[in-house]
This record gives sequence, structure tokens and C-alpha cells, in this order.
Amino acid sequence: MATAAPKTNWFAIWISAGVVVALVAVVAVVALLNNSATSVTPVEAPAAGQINEETGAISFGDGPDTVATYVDFMCPYCGQFEETEGETIAGLIEDGSITLEVHPVSILDRASQGTEYSSRSASAMYAVAEADPDNAYAFFVALYDKQPAEGTPGLTDEELVQLAKDAGVDVTADLEKSILDHEFIDFAKQQTLPEGANGTPTLMVNDQLVPVTFDPETDILANLTSR
Repeated sequence: MATAAPKTNWFAIWISAGVVVALVAVVAVVALLNNSATSVTPVEAPAAGQINEETGAISFGDGPDTVATYVDFMCPYCGQFEETEGETIAGLIEDGSITLEVHPVSILDRASQGTEYSSRSASAMYAVAEADPDNAYAFFVALYDKQPAEGTPGLTDEELVQLAKDAGVDVTADLEKSILDHEFIDFAKQQTLPEGANGTPTLMVNDQLVPVTFDPETDILANLTSR
């Protein structure tokens, strides 16, 4: 007698196929979640223009020589640098000799009683440079004219807004909100000193580190190629 062929268990096959499909879906979902968890949220940077989004530099002037300064708006030595060399730098911008690249850095947040003044003021500087580039240098100078002492809370956000207005900046509602909301504070916190530097102010002339002596003739004028 011939043996009957075994019946195909289609129910078991469909159940197995369904399990495989479900496992593939679970793996895909897990991979998607892992990719989302490890992705980096982009830091909002000021719009292009006089601000270099890659280096964080705010440029003033268009002269052939480049003077780059790395400054913290709470640093007393940066205030001394502005007091002793700022007038020379402003004149060199005005007569077309240099391009000034200001790099706000935030290394003294610890020295403002928890208010993060270095980062807040740097964020305000970026906000002004984006919104009103024509008056951004005046605001930069004003930040040192009204520089708070190291170890104090620094200026409030509202005082930074008023400082911008007093410096002639066109403080629109959007700009005021940008300053009060610290729009660019994460971008400011990412900025670092160049290789070989160990504090602020750091000065570079035509991409060369120059020791700061607080004498503009020695620090800047002697290192220009166009004079």
C-alpha cells in the first residue's frame, strides 16, 4: 500500500513568516531610534555676512593685513588691551590697512557668580553683529567701556540691550529678543582659543601669534606688511 504524502502545514508556515517580518520591523525601529539618539542637534549660528560660521570670527574692515583678537568680555586684561590698543586698531580699520577679526570666547563664565556673563555677552555680540553690522563695532567698544569687574554678576540681559541702544545699534524687537533669549549662547560656548594660546587676550597678526605687550607699535604696527 502506498504511503500518503505528508500534508503541508500552511498555518505553521504563515505563523513563522509573520514572526520573521515582525522581527525585521523591530530591528528597523531599534536602528532608527539609535540613530536618532546619537544624532547631534545643530547649534544655531548667526547668519553669514561679517560673521564666519566656521571660525566664529566677526570681521570689521577689509584691509590687506589681518589682525585677529580672541577676547572674553569679562577679562580685565582684554579691557586693558582695548584701552591701550583699541584706538590704533580702530584707526587701521578706518584707513583700510587691516581687517579685524574679533573672536569672542567664553572662558570666564566661572567668574560671574553663575550668570555666565562671558557667554551671554558673547551671544549678544553675535546677535548685534548679525542684526546691525554697521554698528556692531560700536557695541564691541561699549562692552569694554562698561566692562563689569571680574567676579561680579556682570551686566544683566536688559542692561546689554540698553548698552546696544546707547551705542547706536538699531535694536529692533527681534534683536532685543535675540539678546534676552541668549539666541547664540551655544554657538558662543563652542568658540575656542587658537593652538598655542593660553588665555585672553590672544593676538594674531597675519596668522602669527603675537605676544601682547599692550604697546600697539610693538604688537600690531611692527607686524603689518602693508605699512
